[in-house]
Amino acid sequence: MPDVLRPGLTLVLVGTAPSRISAAARAYYANPGNRFWHTLHEVGLTPELLLPQEYPRLPEFGIGLTDVAKRHSGVDADLPAGAWAPDELRAKLRAHRPRLVAFTSKRGAAETLGVPTGALPYGQHPEPLEGAEVWVLPSTSPLARSHFRLDPWQALAARVQALRGNQGTPGRVTES
Repeated sequence: MPDVLRPGLTLVLVGTAPSRISAAARAYYANPGNRFWHTLHEVGLTPELLLPQEYPRLPEFGIGLTDVAKRHSGVDADLPAGAWAPDELRAKLRAHRPRLVAFTSKRGAAETLGVPTGALPYGQHPEPLEGAEVWVLPSTSPLARSHFRLDPWQALAARVQALRGNQGTPGRVTES
């Protein structure tokens, strides 16, 4: 899956690796059971419900996408130990300088931050990552449905909205 990154983004959402369904569809979060696109819309990060194939539109809303294990696909538990590339992710964040980075699973955050998944509560974290605020969100994957909570996503959306307001553009970020 190609990164959706450019300078000036408010938020970069970081997944672990695309599911096999997403890899086959060549679209982020393409599994019909995944709540990702519905969640973005429900919490107000996007003004309309996007289809997975519309992922390249996310920068219109100040949002980017990437993964910690870019060269692999499948469920987190099946990824080989060498799949994780946190140094590559850090380099991308240094190059693009988003205001916020939010991991869409504890596993991706743990692999990047070097802490056990059990030590990562959902929500905002005190330490920045390459200058960006760090958030950890519940996975929207159908495999994690029993652990899904909307409130961390809502808190992130409120923070994004506050930053958008500071840029003078409520609801949408315009890139210069």
